[in-house]
Amino acid sequence: MSVHIHQAVCPLDCPDACSLKVTVRDGKMISVTGDPNHPVTRGAICNKVRHMPQRVHHPQRVLTPLRRTGAKGQGHFQPISWDDAYDEIVHHFHSVIEKYGAEAILPYSFYGNMGELNAEGMDRRFFHRLGASRLDRTICSVAGSAGYKATMGDSIGTDPEDTVNAKLMVVWGANLASTNMHQLLYANQARKNGATIVHIDVHRNRTGQWADWFIPIRPGTDGALALGLMHVLFAENLVQRDFLRLYTTGFEELEHFVQSAYPVAKVAAITGVPEQDIVQLARMYGTTHPSLIRIGNGLQHHDNGGMTVRTISCIPALTGAWLHKGGGAIKGNSGYARLNHSALERPDLMPHPLPRTLSMNQLGDALLSSASPPVKALFVYNSNPAIVAPDILKVRSGLQREDLFTVVHDLFVTDTARYADLVLPATSSFENLDLYTSYWHLYLNLQEPILPPQGEAKSNFTLFKELAAHMGFADAAFQVTEEDMIREALLTNNPYLQGITYEKLEEQGWLKLQVPPFPEILKQGLLTPSSKIELFSSTLQSIGLSPLPEYCPLPVRNPSSESAENALEGSVQSSDVKSKQVESNVEESEDGRFPLWFISSVNHHFLNSTFGNVESLQVPEQQPTLTMHVDDATVRGIHNHVNVRVWNQRGEIQLRAQVGNDVLPGVVVTQGLWWDDTSSGMQAVNQLTSQRLADMGGGATFFSTRVEVAPCP
Repeated sequence: MSVHIHQAVCPLDCPDACSLKVTVRDGKMISVTGDPNHPVTRGAICNKVRHMPQRVHHPQRVLTPLRRTGAKGQGHFQPISWDDAYDEIVHHFHSVIEKYGAEAILPYSFYGNMGELNAEGMDRRFFHRLGASRLDRTICSVAGSAGYKATMGDSIGTDPEDTVNAKLMVVWGANLASTNMHQLLYANQARKNGATIVHIDVHRNRTGQWADWFIPIRPGTDGALALGLMHVLFAENLVQRDFLRLYTTGFEELEHFVQSAYPVAKVAAITGVPEQDIVQLARMYGTTHPSLIRIGNGLQHHDNGGMTVRTISCIPALTGAWLHKGGGAIKGNSGYARLNHSALERPDLMPHPLPRTLSMNQLGDALLSSASPPVKALFVYNSNPAIVAPDILKVRSGLQREDLFTVVHDLFVTDTARYADLVLPATSSFENLDLYTSYWHLYLNLQEPILPPQGEAKSNFTLFKELAAHMGFADAAFQVTEEDMIREALLTNNPYLQGITYEKLEEQGWLKLQVPPFPEILKQGLLTPSSKIELFSSTLQSIGLSPLPEYCPLPVRNPSSESAENALEGSVQSSDVKSKQVESNVEESEDGRFPLWFISSVNHHFLNSTFGNVESLQVPEQQPTLTMHVDDATVRGIHNHVNVRVWNQRGEIQLRAQVGNDVLPGVVVTQGLWWDDTSSGMQAVNQLTSQRLADMGGGATFFSTRVEVAPCP
């Protein structure tokens, strides 16, 4: 018997990017624990990752290529060889290109694996060289990132290791207990040192229960609350004017605006937060140093998500919080770890004019539209759009098309794979060599393979390299190794990567970025046009958005969304998709049949749809529920723990009611993305969500959903 303990990296789309210790016995993972030596994650990992062996060695894992034998959606397949699979892909791709052009082929992927090579490496090279349609990968954090960058210039913020020094930590729209557990651990350390933890959210979730003060708020009104806090800070002279003069633009305009437009009484009426709580929080923030705001993902999944995050990101500048170690804000820190993505992805391989771009948030429309050319081939990897994409009944209707050739590369026959013509077996991250960054902490991690590829599984890197050869692509870009690509990614002028080499990563496993204290970054200058924190943004003004932070009520129309996306994220939308977005906004705003805001939040034991088929995690997660206020339940004759119908113009699902006071009246919340299961009546919540795009970056608007609820018969 052979037993080895290996260093590894968690591959999940999670800010913590944990360092792991994996025990392998006779070629099989038997346990996963945290690596106690990692400076940030320090041996603590979530329950999801402890069950990783059950996922990697799941009895239903796909281990050979499969060809569809039944109707699309039935999930009937037979094994075939890799050579046969490659031949079929090449045949269909050539046929589509000959008749419709390469833009009729659409890749669809996200970050089911966060490894740089397997998430955005050889796949990008392949589809760029092919000339396929480009995918705007905007389903998660792009709206908030665009808003934050309008203020701060890049996705940079406070070093998480410094947050133990905070004396006030405002967790705004983030369920740390389920999505960023190590920030919660730092917060606990800070609290032992005298810090107060405030949680602002639409739902008293695990983090709200843990915090010292939970402040419930109406969905999509966080921007108004931020402006109300600014009103009090200016009115009571709790701002640091020397800092504002030295490091910001537009503070005079902002002061006049919030003083005249956002009095506390008005903000309380908008947000549902009592006046006295707004004043108390502003005074706490203005008089407590260091103060930190941890900005979560939920805020940006509204029509006004970009402006909301942009508005909140202005607050630390008012009090000079960035000057205090552990103060400031964290939305994301991926800007520090900027790799050489041009070398990784090779956009120079694309033809000119550049292929069109389609939004991943509007896949249903893309598959069902009469766009020219129509999408005739779809290649899905690192994602499960039949569960995670908005308006999935449209998505599934598109996937049902017999004239759509669909390939899915995954570990399992997911809900999406059931519609595929070919299902290709994917490796897990533990079978790959890859480089991992974090969008929260400041460390790079190298993952070396600790398992052989299971069955006939191939990594994304290997799949697209071999597929390029079968397509006849002889470019040098497809003749490299994984190690070559990692070295190319590290060849960059990013000063924070100075001194980080492949050899050092191979020797040590992880290395910290060379990021100076934030006051030094401010002195060096930010990546905004003014090199300062932009409370007044001429960039936003130039694309038709408010140059000052503002509150836009939900639902909003987004006539400038395409311009904002182009300017802040460098991407475009098709005109077909754009017109459908505006039509959908009109439909949503004029339909009064659905009075409740529906928030589809996160599971504690799953990550999106990942782990949804792992029985040992299904048990503690129990079943999907709907949290609603007792007043809303009473009016509808709904009692605690009964099954309820939840519906709108897009679809209908059933959930188990949890009645109480954990949300405000007018709000209902469900947690998690469960795989469909007809035997138990589980239906994916994204039947109800819209394909509308947010105000910035083309982000998703999952949380700007209206529904009605009634007891099941």
